[in-house]
Amino acid sequence: MKGREKSVTCILILNLAIADGTVLLLTPFFIAFLALKTWIFGRGVCKVAYYLCCLNMFASIFIIALMSIDRFLAVFRPYVAQSFRKREVVTKVLLAIWLLAGALALPAFAFREVIDNQQMNATICEPCHASRGEAIFHYTFETMVAFLVPFPLVCLSYMLVLRKLKKSSRFGQRSRIEKLIAAILVTFAILWLPYHVVNAIQVTANLTSGSTSDKLAILAKKSRAGATALAFFSACVNPLLYAFAASDLFRVFGVGFVAKLLEGTVAEIQRRVRSQRDLVKGLVRVGSRGESVDLEVKNGVKLGPLNGDLQP
Repeated sequence: MKGREKSVTCILILNLAIADGTVLLLTPFFIAFLALKTWIFGRGVCKVAYYLCCLNMFASIFIIALMSIDRFLAVFRPYVAQSFRKREVVTKVLLAIWLLAGALALPAFAFREVIDNQQMNATICEPCHASRGEAIFHYTFETMVAFLVPFPLVCLSYMLVLRKLKKSSRFGQRSRIEKLIAAILVTFAILWLPYHVVNAIQVTANLTSGSTSDKLAILAKKSRAGATALAFFSACVNPLLYAFAASDLFRVFGVGFVAKLLEGTVAEIQRRVRSQRDLVKGLVRVGSRGESVDLEVKNGVKLGPLNGDLQP
């Protein structure tokens, strides 16, 4: 797409696709690791691969959060949303997100090392910490910033949007984009949750001692590769979600169907909001001033003075 055809929504989804595509490029390394049960690519690839993985994790959740905020503003603060939905503004926000994600992923680069595991008789690319405190900080920080803090906020924002749109019977049917974003959220939670559970196990292992600590540490090491592979699979799922959400648009518009699907979202939401506001204003015009006050309170719409009304 060129020029004005680059919508804000398309820019957001393009950046999410870049984050997913980065992980997909790393798939051969991790398939080889799981198949051979040993790391054969050296220390440099080990550090870079897992750094990019964590960068994708942070970037994905932050971009998904930005998409949810975009829809929240479109429903609850449409005029603020219009100010936000400018390419230059969104581009700056996305640049900040990528820089922040890159900085937050640095611990993954710093702590990853290639070691020889005598028990497993294999070479493994895994996190190595000089102290228990470093391990607790690393795993707690990663899970808090990438999952426990942003994801509930994203879910709450999206639930409020759905609740608002369903208040009227006219808005009972969820659009395809609403289903698509909900599917992305659920998929992200399911596929990334095991990874963060393993992080929690590692933190617990470092907070305890004795046989309990040893058992938890072994469990975490055995589960880490599988949980990471499952998290990587999330990058493969999003394109499938787009295809199922708009198969008819794909037949008509080809590879541009995502743009058509998502670009229709904001227009649909704004149309719903405008329709609701127009309905309330129309009812006020045929009622008394006392009725208008009741309607303003009931619908949460601040109405300006009507033609012929006296200014206070």
